[in-house]
Amino acid sequence: MGKEAPQPRPKVNVSSYIHFLLNYRNKCKEQQPNSYLGFKEFSRKCSEKWKSISKHERAKYEALAKLDKARYQEEMMNYVGKRKKRRKRDPQAPRRPPSSFVLFCQDHYAQLKRENPNWSVVQVAKATGKMWAAASDKDKQPYEDRAAYLRAKYFEELEDYRKQRHARKKSLRALAKKRRGGRARRQR
Repeated sequence: MGKEAPQPRPKVNVSSYIHFLLNYRNKCKEQQPNSYLGFKEFSRKCSEKWKSISKHERAKYEALAKLDKARYQEEMMNYVGKRKKRRKRDPQAPRRPPSSFVLFCQDHYAQLKRENPNWSVVQVAKATGKMWAAASDKDKQPYEDRAAYLRAKYFEELEDYRKQRHARKKSLRALAKKRRGGRARRQR
């Protein structure tokens, strides 16, 4: 009686587009079995075809995706294997600094939201992206300088944090060693 083999993790559900892509690939292979189409060309062809299909045909693939999602959720409910856990971030660790683009977005978000109160966050983000792309190097320079300063400050804080963490680990090891040594003496 050996150990049982671990249960394989259920296969993740796929979108309606992926179902279409797989179906379209099979059709292409049947029609032209000896021809080879590169990935880039094939994916371009597929996206063009996907955009041109009717709503009725698209609904068929969406139904397949819903069924696949239901299958995945049911299998995950019965899955007893290891689940991936996110590593918890140390609250004392310094946070990564924002990029020059993020600093630009932070400065212009409030203004764009005031001018266009009915815009969603996505629309504001697209507008700031276009503004950033259209900005000259001279206009971007203050944000890049600020980002460089924050990045340098972050690396200093990170170095200090690592030294403190190393010192904490070292003191904990010494404390554990001291406790073990005390037990060993008492047992003699």
